[in-house]
Amino acid sequence: MSRPTTTRKHTALPKARILIEALPWLTRHHGKTVVVKFGGNAMVDDELKAAFAQDVVFLRHAGLRPVVVHGGGPQISAQLDRHGLVSEFKAGLRVTTDDAMDVVRMVLAGQVQRELVGLLNRHGPLAVGMTGEDAHLMSATKHFAEIDGEQVDIGRVGQITEMDTGAVRALLDDGRIPVVSSIARSADDGHVYNVNADTAAAALAVALGAETLMVLTDVEGLYADWPNSDEVISKLTASQLEKLLPELASGMVPKMEGCLYAVRHGVTTARVLDGRVPHSILLEIFTDEGIGTMVLPDGTAIGTEDQDSDGDEGEDQ
Repeated sequence: MSRPTTTRKHTALPKARILIEALPWLTRHHGKTVVVKFGGNAMVDDELKAAFAQDVVFLRHAGLRPVVVHGGGPQISAQLDRHGLVSEFKAGLRVTTDDAMDVVRMVLAGQVQRELVGLLNRHGPLAVGMTGEDAHLMSATKHFAEIDGEQVDIGRVGQITEMDTGAVRALLDDGRIPVVSSIARSADDGHVYNVNADTAAAALAVALGAETLMVLTDVEGLYADWPNSDEVISKLTASQLEKLLPELASGMVPKMEGCLYAVRHGVTTARVLDGRVPHSILLEIFTDEGIGTMVLPDGTAIGTEDQDSDGDEGEDQ
């Protein structure tokens, strides 16, 4: 019996092209550690939360070693309100009284982390939750905010002084996905500290020798001339970012300072992504276009079309 002469239309061919496009990145990132800071709208929108969990599990099955660090700003504010406690921010950081610290600890470790671990574990026995207190992962001392050149007390907010990544590395070696709440043990007085999740993610990325730090936020990336323009800077070096820091909105400062710290201490790339876009992590890592803003170490050539979106020119720096 002869075969039909008409060629069957392969409707799945575009999917094959997408997979092939991802191949160089799959090869390059295989076995590498990626620290992802989970935050913004992605934390409160059910569809975005599910898409985030799928992305992280995909990274794991694609041969990467993802670690998730999360805060919980909206959930903390809501719970503080229920307790009659006022949410106050100074220099982009939450003022954390002793009473507020109890709420922060409860929300991060008992609510946000549990939900995220549950979403990830729908796809298998993968995620393990922990806080910076566990196994002395994060030790911190009191952090003072700087406002107009003056040191301002903002309560139980910590500055990380030491990292012990043994427990996280053991989980990664066992094929697990660590989910870390940004609470640190005190290095000097027996208490615990609320640590900005962007800062915690950057410190953990450095301590783990991660290839990439990814920070999810609620904007498209770093704007070149906000509010006069909505043009997003696709790539910039650490020194270029440092010059822009004084001009940034207070909420963006911890994110971009974290990116700056990461790339200046051995992390190959740091990226700020729009967490409102479903599957933004996969779009950034595994496509030619990429999205958001990428920060690269000094000495990296920032090209245009001749440099791919993944910063291969900065590899192994």
